[in-house]
Amino acid sequence: MSFVGHLSRFAVVAAFAASTTFALPISSSVAHAETAQAAPADSKGADQSIAVNDPTDAAKRGVAAKAIDRVKEVAKTATDILSRVPCRTPKGGMKAMGALPHVASRLVAGKPVVIVAFGSSSTEGYGSTAPEFTYPNRLAAQLHRAYPSANITVLNRGKGGEDAPEMMARLQSEVINSKPDLVIWQVGTNAVLRNLDPGETSKMVEDGVARIQAAGADLVLVDPQYSPLVNTRPEGTSKMVSLLHKVAELRKVGIFPRFEVMKEWHEGQQMSFDSFVIADGLHMNDWGYACFAQLLGDNIIKSVGQVKLGINEPQIQQAQKPL
Repeated sequence: MSFVGHLSRFAVVAAFAASTTFALPISSSVAHAETAQAAPADSKGADQSIAVNDPTDAAKRGVAAKAIDRVKEVAKTATDILSRVPCRTPKGGMKAMGALPHVASRLVAGKPVVIVAFGSSSTEGYGSTAPEFTYPNRLAAQLHRAYPSANITVLNRGKGGEDAPEMMARLQSEVINSKPDLVIWQVGTNAVLRNLDPGETSKMVEDGVARIQAAGADLVLVDPQYSPLVNTRPEGTSKMVSLLHKVAELRKVGIFPRFEVMKEWHEGQQMSFDSFVIADGLHMNDWGYACFAQLLGDNIIKSVGQVKLGINEPQIQQAQKPL
């Protein structure tokens, strides 16, 4: 059989393996699969430690390995499923984020779309093994697949250790001045860990939301993560989550319920924390960021589609009373 024939056989095997892998229930081994993919360049895998006595066998293995690697590279660009992780939505689904009229109108008009991911270390990507595994980069890749002809830019404006006070100080320079069409604002976790007053934090967030809306951008808030370290402050976390949802409702903006999503991973889907959180008990690992970005991206795509189809008409923003 020719090399092309062998390559075709490998492609079928790779496609079948991928389809069966993604059909399996979520487990710790699956959760950490991306970490293995992101190993340093000098880590060549287990095959390098196997002694090969026959030079002919070594040559055959080399050709086969190259063929399989080529199939994997082709597969990455050939089908969306290989770019996704086996990540399920919470039982009962998720509440729609609402309309994203600015993003939708620019996509329809064929104009560039700028998205700013604003937040702290989980936006910056602490805990990921490579830049491409951060949630903003994961989200950008997903949106590019969904809208291949669109010019979509996702800017990462995450800085570790910050919360509302520090973020408000750079809101104008690093967010509004970028003229975003959508801002995804992850906030609240460090406020809980630093024992900041939830009420004061929510007031700052509401002010920031109003400024972003006045600049003409859509907005989605992201509440704190569900993780061992955050769970040591249950009262503060509960208040923070509740107040952020009230801000979203009051200002009529979207909110991604990260706390409930991650809680569902652990309690509903029986995933151990180390399946999606690194050893510090706070930050997500590659799988956690991938699933978070994937669910967020699915919601953005759904929300944009609703606007385009006229199902969910954009709401006129009204002046709101502060919390």
